[in-house]
Amino acid sequence: MAFMKGIKIIPILAGTLLLLGCKQDVQSQQQLFRSPETTEHVQDGIATGRMNAITRAVEFASPAVVSINVIKTIQTVDPFSDPFYRFFYGRQRSRVRERQVQNMGSGFVISPDGYIVTNDHVAGQATAITVALPDGRTYQADLIGSDPTSDLSLLKINTEDPLPFLTFSNSGNPIVGEWSIALGNPFGLFEASDPTVTVGVVSATGRDLQPQEGRAYRDMIQTDAAINRGNSGGPLLNALGEVIGINTAIITQSGGSVGIGFAVPAEKAVRILTELRENGSVDRSYFIGLRGQSMTTRIARRLNLSQSDGVLVESVDPNSPAETAGFRPWDIIVSVESEQVDSQPEFAARLYDFRPGDTVEVEVVRRGRTVTLMMELGRRSRG
Repeated sequence: MAFMKGIKIIPILAGTLLLLGCKQDVQSQQQLFRSPETTEHVQDGIATGRMNAITRAVEFASPAVVSINVIKTIQTVDPFSDPFYRFFYGRQRSRVRERQVQNMGSGFVISPDGYIVTNDHVAGQATAITVALPDGRTYQADLIGSDPTSDLSLLKINTEDPLPFLTFSNSGNPIVGEWSIALGNPFGLFEASDPTVTVGVVSATGRDLQPQEGRAYRDMIQTDAAINRGNSGGPLLNALGEVIGINTAIITQSGGSVGIGFAVPAEKAVRILTELRENGSVDRSYFIGLRGQSMTTRIARRLNLSQSDGVLVESVDPNSPAETAGFRPWDIIVSVESEQVDSQPEFAARLYDFRPGDTVEVEVVRRGRTVTLMMELGRRSRG
């Protein structure tokens, strides 16, 4: 019976479909095809719909993004000068050998007269630098200055005509969750051509990474826009086409992007690049006159302290900025400018953001009480 009821449904559905079909107006073959004018109008509408904030930002920024080819001279110690070799063959005169290596990266123009930004690990200590523009032109570049600590370099090329350039965002920290657009030349694949574009969001701001090879990666912008080798030094844009960061580092186990990339924030980059342009280097010759070590659970237990993070002040130099500010031995430094400090390397990294003559607010724990000290950074004597 159920089977028969199923059969009876079919003609009813068919009748319904036919009935709906019968309500359509009769059309000629001419009406089934759009006129050329209508087709062109639809295509224009589709093309307009494909344009959005991201495509407009990319169109604006791409002419200012460059590929950078670098030759560096590195020194290596002769392997036959190692202790194992000397044990069997006697002391030999150690030899330092030099060899040239090639490096590639990205960068972008920041002024019409040819100033270009990239990373220090791309162009720092270069002996020859070639910059390729997207239109195919290539130029030899001068290294104006480089700062290993912030991992930024400033280059200069000389051209007859003004160059397209990008501007840094001056609106403070980017908004977490807003679009982020990374441009560059991954793996050096497409030199002297339009940059490769990847898109993601600002995943976080204010990220601090572990110092590596003397570089202090602090207050970094995190993004999931794909950043690969060769993208270093390229711009990270917002949807307005403004530079919010300089692509610098990734966390990866495979060597490629896994969606965890980091960029030097615009506000920090502007200050560093201004110093490089004016002085060729960044002045970090500050002097504070205290010595300390990272707090550990063991030290805290021996001193009967509950504070196991921070920097334990071991000694303070007489007549030093630290003494003038009021530091005492056994103080525990816990923050600089309201930013938490957990270890001695982190304390040093915090001070990298300041210059001789700057006044810095430092919080210490002294006998269980929090004390705020204002310290004016001194200048280390040369010699």
